Amino acid sequence: MSYTSMRDCANDLERHGHLVRIKTPVDPRLEMGEIHRRVFEAGGPALLFERVKGSPFEAISNIYGTYDRTDFLFRHTIERLQRVIELKADPGSFFRNPLRYVTAPFTALKALPRKKRFGAPILYGNTTIDQLPQLVSWPMDGGGFITLPQVFTLPPGSSNMMEGNVGMYRIQMTGNDYVPNEEIGLHYQLHRGIGVHHTAYNEVEEPFRASIFVGGPPSHAFAAIMPMPEGLSELTFAGMLGGRPFGYVKKNGHVLSADADFVITGIVQKGVKKPEGPFGDHLGYYSLQHDFPVMKVERVYHRKNPLWHFTVVGRPPQEDSSFGYLIHQLVRQLTPQEFPGIQSINAVDAAGVHPLLLAVGSERYMPFRDKKPEEILTQANRIIGSGQTSLAKFLLITAPESGEQVSAKDIPAFFKYLLERIDWRRDLHFYTKTTIDTLDYSGEDWNAGSKVVMAARGNPLRQLRQELPRELHLPDGFSNPEFALPGILMIKAPAFTGTDSYTQAEAFCKAVSHVNWEGIPLLVLADDSQFSAATLNNFLWTTFTRANPSRDIHGVDSFIRHKHWGCEGPLVIDARIKPHHAPILVEDPTVKASVDKLFAKGGELYGLG
Repeated sequence: MSYTSMRDCANDLERHGHLVRIKTPVDPRLEMGEIHRRVFEAGGPALLFERVKGSPFEAISNIYGTYDRTDFLFRHTIERLQRVIELKADPGSFFRNPLRYVTAPFTALKALPRKKRFGAPILYGNTTIDQLPQLVSWPMDGGGFITLPQVFTLPPGSSNMMEGNVGMYRIQMTGNDYVPNEEIGLHYQLHRGIGVHHTAYNEVEEPFRASIFVGGPPSHAFAAIMPMPEGLSELTFAGMLGGRPFGYVKKNGHVLSADADFVITGIVQKGVKKPEGPFGDHLGYYSLQHDFPVMKVERVYHRKNPLWHFTVVGRPPQEDSSFGYLIHQLVRQLTPQEFPGIQSINAVDAAGVHPLLLAVGSERYMPFRDKKPEEILTQANRIIGSGQTSLAKFLLITAPESGEQVSAKDIPAFFKYLLERIDWRRDLHFYTKTTIDTLDYSGEDWNAGSKVVMAARGNPLRQLRQELPRELHLPDGFSNPEFALPGILMIKAPAFTGTDSYTQAEAFCKAVSHVNWEGIPLLVLADDSQFSAATLNNFLWTTFTRANPSRDIHGVDSFIRHKHWGCEGPLVIDARIKPHHAPILVEDPTVKASVDKLFAKGGELYGLG
């Protein structure tokens, strides 16, 4: 079965008990987001909002809300697509197992984008921006946003669909200085294909046309975020995952997805920027207001009986975590090709993806010498220098010895293995004054910060423990030591108030240098040590989203030798909130209370009451 539309998908989910209809009128300002988050957290179904206040259109969310439901959506196509990707990763596999891969070329050919000559559903009707559901997920959001857009562009002078780029770059529809119904904000970040097109259009007189698709078969939204293997078009990928070709039409110089629920067309204004944001984003903080490109709206198309497809992001995990899950399912065979020697890799979702990346590599250079990081340093540089993984801020990498099993997916076991072997005198490698994720405000400027590679291998140097040292007496202002994991101690520190607070961490290191820290190689300074240590996800989120390696890593008995920084005692990460950090996402208490009342009605809303 292949879905012909988002409505077709919704009907299938409903038939199989994966969707509920919300008939109560719901406000897209904060209420829809609060309901979505609550249902997602409960592992609940997809949600179809039949009565969206301020809009004539219905809306749908949480279709990817669980891994099982994500598998269900693509149950008829995922295996065929995996075979295509496996064959692309290793063409020789065809000759080793021709029966497995004999259909792969036909799967790809049948999925090539196809122009619709008659009956394109998207041409049914027209509307305006202000009639679309104006989703405001968090109290400080700057306006209504499109959270699952598929932004399509072609390079200058091209009409070849295979040269097109489809990316998911959030769109601000209202608020700030945008002219209502005429202008919308286009937010895109580092390492995005649209930036290449934008640069090229700035060199020519041709207008920079863009089309924003919303909805359509669920494979289309996923294709917009998928990191494509070299030479594979997002449109072909959408066709393979969706089980039918990506249909399109051309109208007034723009490309329209024939099967989308909505398409917004317009011209990206060259040399024009306007403030976009704030927006509650997937690191669990607001991305603040910054100047971004502006698109002049020409038309807004919609199909008959359309569904506005949206999601709500925030501190992970959220619905978009399923995208990471599905990407891993599809590209795990590509890892050895993309990163030679790497056995497993994990951009940690609970830490906001880019702030923390774990990798298991290989050591094959000098098996007759002392066991120390060598080849894994080369592999770390490959990771730091490649596409989306170049946004990693903390890269922790290790290499198991023969017969040992280590996986980057088993986070507690990975930390145990690495921390048993890490030598802070040798195994820290900093990248200073570099780029980091646009959404990460831990650095000293927007998009600017530092990275660190922690590389460890060899025989264990210590046995990790979870007992406080007997002689530990914390200096004034520091309290509440709590273990997050064996060998990792969270300590409550004074609130960070300014640049002078950096010296507090250094003074702390000196004050505890006499302590016997055997078995405790990592100390983390936090605003709330009990919260940070309460769960694995709390530890990952607070530690790695709030620290800029070059400024926030300290050490007991630290030194600089030949421009290499290290420490004799435990490493100390200052994970306190700093004045330049973005605000944490917090729900509106009034809206939360009103949603409590809706849920208390039980069956009328959802059935969880």
